[in-house]
Amino acid sequence: MINEIKKDAQERMQKTLESLDHAFAKIRTGRAHPDILGGVRVPAYGDLVPLNQVASVSVEDSRTLKLSVFDKNMIAAVEKAILTSDLGLNPSNAGTVIRVPMPALTEETRKGYTKQARAEAENARVAVRNIRRDALAQLKDLSKEKEISEDDERRAADEVQKLTDKFVALVDKALEAKETDLMAV
Repeated sequence: MINEIKKDAQERMQKTLESLDHAFAKIRTGRAHPDILGGVRVPAYGDLVPLNQVASVSVEDSRTLKLSVFDKNMIAAVEKAILTSDLGLNPSNAGTVIRVPMPALTEETRKGYTKQARAEAENARVAVRNIRRDALAQLKDLSKEKEISEDDERRAADEVQKLTDKFVALVDKALEAKETDLMAV
């Protein structure tokens, strides 16, 4: 019982960390990265589809993304979808491919993205703490129903707290790496 609760808490905390990584990937740095366009949706085939379903995204150089659109009739729609996204990118159509140059970040935009990264990290910390709260509540319920002793509950609560501390430290480490990446000129 106790091991199942700890294992579940650890799995949920790991998913929170993965979610944070995805959120950080969407925050633009000065360098080109295909994940930046991960949230862009393109009107195609009567529906909004993710960009990666109508084009392949690759890194041409450190500041340019190159999109190869599968259906040449979709080039204008892909270009418009990138322009209307809130990423602040200006794609240029080169006939069969679309190039998306990454504009250099100003000090102000760097600070804004850093603030956004800190907010994402804080959301991840809160999620980890909520998982801890749920696990501790489950342990307390087991103790109340006399399925485990109070000593077992205390020991398990200490282990859950150590797990929480570990994942909060990992969140802080990921935030520090992202902030370093954002502030690098």
